[in-house]
Amino acid sequence: MRRLRTLCTAVLASLLMVTLAVPPAHAETGVRVTHETIPGHGGIDLPAKVITPAGDDGPRPLLVMPTAWATNNLLYVGAAKRLAYESGYQVVTYTSRGFWNSGGAIEVAGPEDVGDARAVIDWALENTDADPDRIGMAGISYGAGISLLTAAEDDRVKAVGAMSGWADLAESIYSHETISYQAVELLLNSAHLTGTPGEKLLEMEREYREGNVQPALDLAPERSVSTKVDAINANGTAVMIGHAWNDGIFPPGQLTDFYGELTGPKRMMLSAGDHATPEAFGAVGLPNETWSELTRWFDHHLKGADNGVDAEDPVRVKPNNGRGGWASFPDWGAVSDGSLDYGLSEPVRTWDNWQYTGGLAEDPETGWSYGVGAGRGTVAESGTLLLSGALQQFADIPTGVSLPLVNRSYAGVWTGPRLTEGARVSGSPEVDVVVTPTAADQSLYFYLYAVDRYGTGSLITHEPYTLRDAEPGEPVQVGLRMEPVVWDVSAGQRLALVVDTEDSRYTDSGARGERVEFGSTEEAPAALSVPTGPDPDGRV
Repeated sequence: MRRLRTLCTAVLASLLMVTLAVPPAHAETGVRVTHETIPGHGGIDLPAKVITPAGDDGPRPLLVMPTAWATNNLLYVGAAKRLAYESGYQVVTYTSRGFWNSGGAIEVAGPEDVGDARAVIDWALENTDADPDRIGMAGISYGAGISLLTAAEDDRVKAVGAMSGWADLAESIYSHETISYQAVELLLNSAHLTGTPGEKLLEMEREYREGNVQPALDLAPERSVSTKVDAINANGTAVMIGHAWNDGIFPPGQLTDFYGELTGPKRMMLSAGDHATPEAFGAVGLPNETWSELTRWFDHHLKGADNGVDAEDPVRVKPNNGRGGWASFPDWGAVSDGSLDYGLSEPVRTWDNWQYTGGLAEDPETGWSYGVGAGRGTVAESGTLLLSGALQQFADIPTGVSLPLVNRSYAGVWTGPRLTEGARVSGSPEVDVVVTPTAADQSLYFYLYAVDRYGTGSLITHEPYTLRDAEPGEPVQVGLRMEPVVWDVSAGQRLALVVDTEDSRYTDSGARGERVEFGSTEEAPAALSVPTGPDPDGRV
């Protein structure tokens, strides 16, 4: 716990140091910045920065920007300066309730937070030369979630930019009934370090410490815009999503699902990185692809600029490795145009491989089972929150594994044929396998690797899965969709699937001494389907 608190402090300190390193906003020629205290929902005080283009006649389009979790209103000042100076926006960015010197308590994007955002809009319309018919909201992480939730409640919000946000809060922190331990601990500890947790958050934490996540799950729907997509669509809100493939707090799969349900103007950008890392430098005013596209999005939908946004393919993806360029598609489904389909064969020893290893074969193989011990980890891991994704983004260093060192007593391993021409993994891989646990609750972790000739694997994607209330000794058909990704597998590499029962990113269910048996039956053959995308040479 102490190490996690230290990590939280270091992350927050780094973020604030980057923010504070930006020159004072009022020093920018042509931009006026004032500090205001805005009355929020229930009359609480919301410290805000109001950034106004100097000498630009109004009325001006308005952008309201709630801060990210555990940050204050300095976070976006650099980006707000550019939006005001270069594009003429009236910008108001405020510290979300409960954090730093803001009033109230942390309500985890509850109705009070939406009420705050609406109150800030009211204040801006009354106290600045903002245009009531041209209002947008944008934010990173917590600010993205509040922006989307506000747009569902308030049809004055015509456009939203949601960077590193969430659509389904429960799916983010409890994917396949597995607690995202590092994410939850980071959020809780940073809330205590930088703010005043509200009663609901404190209750959720108390129950969570006792092993009960139900209070958090009960509150999640109201705080998840996935439950309010009909309102977003009815309001016609133009929604742009920017997200990272390796986001360890809000994995991208729940957002690609949400994107598919939107019927109004929409755009989605997915690229390498972890939580908030793709857009972090843009927030402080440095050149940034996500913020540049967001500016174009607002220019078109709030200022009527004929900049081609409406004519471009709205889905843009950049591979998670290799520093490849952007590829554009008309919709999320078009990201995949084929698949590599394999059947999982029984893990066996061979003359050239003394470790039990199964194959990824063209045809399914049934009638086999393979047992492993539970409650012990292997060298297969999903990586460290924030650090692993940032290394992938900035240094192209993947989360790796030495496949020969994966202990077959505690993991199932399957490898495929060499891909002589390589392949672009593009979409969400799917796994089907029969699992027979000896415990009622048992966690499983599925890892997909690209493996070179030396047995060194680079993690393409992964997915946690926990069996709950299973009947010990009875087989369960497990079918899951792994997190989406675009990954270029080099020529000569092969794919490998590893499944074990412990990962330091998550809270594991199951104990040492228990066992898990993997199998394939006629009724439910074990299989792996890996979606592939178009040849990048013609798409970048």
